[in-house]
Amino acid sequence: MKDLKKYQVKKADLSVKDVDTKTRRVQVVLSAFDNIDSDGDVIRKGAFAKSIMERGAESTSNRKIAFLRHHDWEQQIGKWVKMEETHDGLLAVGELGRSTKGEDALLDYQDGIIKEHSIGFNYVEDKMNMVQDGVWELKEVILWEGSAVTFGANSLTPTLEVSKGNKTELLDKLNAKMESLLSAIKNGKGTDERLYEIEMGLKVCQQQYNSLINQEPTIEVTPEIIEPSNDQLKQFYLNLLKK
Repeated sequence: MKDLKKYQVKKADLSVKDVDTKTRRVQVVLSAFDNIDSDGDVIRKGAFAKSIMERGAESTSNRKIAFLRHHDWEQQIGKWVKMEETHDGLLAVGELGRSTKGEDALLDYQDGIIKEHSIGFNYVEDKMNMVQDGVWELKEVILWEGSAVTFGANSLTPTLEVSKGNKTELLDKLNAKMESLLSAIKNGKGTDERLYEIEMGLKVCQQQYNSLINQEPTIEVTPEIIEPSNDQLKQFYLNLLKK
């Protein structure tokens, strides 16, 4: 069964269609349709329609679908100015901001460093069904953001092998980040958009935290060194002399 509460991500390969340095706009494919992905999901055309209508660029919502880098809600690199479902997938036009993060992203697009994109979303329980063993058809998802990704990561789970030591360190960092986000929510300062970004940041932290908790630690096994006894050494040298 699918974890309906889990913040999901999916990658789209070779998704950059066009980069216009004058307008600072990029045209990309955020998700493909009708392909069985590594999670056993098939996204159908129409799955993003409700999200686009309610929180797309032309909506009046103050919780619009975000344009991020690496699914990090503290790295909003621009805004989506157009999003539509085509025959092949979810086509989006993004306008990069003039902040340092936006400028860096524009350069990375120009240099071909950013080649892929990924979406952050949640499943909708009554809009999915198993069409065959292990394969789920998704007729609707809740789309939160589309991210530019450098290395094509399609998971929020840390990719490095986690030993007992650095797992604790990563958990401590996530705890600290969640504490700061919770503190910001308690203060309640800022626009609705800022509080929404904080809320989504907590969702991502929660997903990363749960992934680390459930990940099996890498255990290094040190071979046991058995020192030979005096009698064994004596016998060893006697055998050498016989040869």
